[in-house]
Amino acid sequence: MEIKIQIKSIFGSVLFEYSKENNTIKDTLCEANLCGADLRGANLRGADLRGADLCGANLRGANLRGADLRGANLCGANLCGANLRGADLRGADLCEANLCGADLREGTAFLLSQCPDGAFIGYKKASSHIVKLLVPEDAKRSSATTLKCRCSKAKVLEIQNLDGSKSDLKAVPSDRDENFIYVVGKEKEVEGFDEDRWNECSTGIHFFISREMAVKY
Repeated sequence: MEIKIQIKSIFGSVLFEYSKENNTIKDTLCEANLCGADLRGANLRGADLRGADLCGANLRGANLRGADLRGANLCGANLCGANLRGADLRGADLCEANLCGADLREGTAFLLSQCPDGAFIGYKKASSHIVKLLVPEDAKRSSATTLKCRCSKAKVLEIQNLDGSKSDLKAVPSDRDENFIYVVGKEKEVEGFDEDRWNECSTGIHFFISREMAVKY
């Protein structure tokens, strides 16, 4: 028997509908493209939202307690005041998401920072090159739910070509701000470093611990 399931906004408008034999809510959510959807106050407790596209969705005050959000695209989503307690956010993209007032207890307990303690080496891509960085012991550092990290300051050790060979360049500009220049041998520091780890795309020097990840980014 074919079953049609609709996903509606709090105002009653149909955001998405899906029909198939023996359809389930889980199947419908897996098929749904909820990018930019208005889901304010929605009750999605325990929902299977693995890999769901919720980019730019308005989830303000939504109940996502215990929801499976592994690999979900929440980039730019409004999660202000949302209940994410016990939600599985492993691999979720929260870049530029608004998590102001969100309840993140339990669900993020396993999301340990990707950044080591003390001084360590990091890599970032800039101007189609790889910048090898030394993050000093006293630098502030953070990571959210992905492998991307941020720090308040770092020394430029070397500029490399993507293939790993040393570049002849002594300086390259940031891809985000052409006036922010990475110069070999010089330390760069960012003013107003955002210490909220969940603001993944906020102020700071963005980098990866793995050179391979920086190349692929």
